[in-house]
Amino acid sequence: MSWSDDLNTLDPTDLKILLELIRDPRVQVGELSESLGIARNTAQSRMRRLVRSGVLNDGGREVDLEKVGYDVVGFVTLEVTHRELDGVIGALRRIPQVLEVHEISGRGDLLCRVVATDTHNLQTALRSILRTKGVIRTETVLALHTHIPYRTEPLIGRLVDAAGAAGATKRVKAQVSTDSPVREAD
Repeated sequence: MSWSDDLNTLDPTDLKILLELIRDPRVQVGELSESLGIARNTAQSRMRRLVRSGVLNDGGREVDLEKVGYDVVGFVTLEVTHRELDGVIGALRRIPQVLEVHEISGRGDLLCRVVATDTHNLQTALRSILRTKGVIRTETVLALHTHIPYRTEPLIGRLVDAAGAAGATKRVKAQVSTDSPVREAD
């Protein structure tokens, strides 16, 4: 494996593994090795190294973009001509640095999360956005540090707790109804 001492250099096979995992997070190691034309043990060991190095998170399926060189994160608010909204969204989809696009209320029409390798790369992405037909103006805010990364565990945990409590209530009600003596009609 062509890793440097700091484990930040990925070779083409590592990048292909990451791309396949992004495209199909449920892909099995055997399928992955077959589609890439590498041995199953090679795929497995590379995935382990990617997880150990922090490039892959969340059970080996979520890529840490900072670890692969995209350490500049910006949030771009766009004001657009509404009749051009679909075209703007289509154009944003073709800009690789644009990770997410949300239609928003308040100031602006769209909110985009954009990543870049450096400020020059960010400027290139922002110029592409500004050249898009229908974009009137943009405002960019840079993220200096992520204190709470994207997460879903607290919400799912809350649902599990609520379902457990509801299930316990149902079980208690069912227990009470089966323990109650049944009166026969006179």
